[in-house]
Amino acid sequence: MIIPMCIEGKQLTSVKFSEKISSAGVNGFSTVTFIIGSSFGLAPEIKAMGSFKLSMSEMTFPHQLARVMLLEQIYRAFQIAEGGKYHK
Repeated sequence: MIIPMCIEGKQLTSVKFSEKISSAGVNGFSTVTFIIGSSFGLAPEIKAMGSFKLSMSEMTFPHQLARVMLLEQIYRAFQIAEGGKYHK
């Protein structure tokens, strides 16, 4: 599953994001790849490769910060999926 990160993508709650990641395997995907663009965004061809476009916010974040924020959300998604206490 390829997920381009772009401002016109869909914003999800942490719980919905967890469900999306968890459903990847059920939908036949063995990997999930996130693509974070530069401050100029992503090329239309890259966005078209994705099965789902995701937006963290309507705000713009530095590339390095977006990576850390995404990593935290991925960790949170796995904690939610397995009923861990980190989420709350």
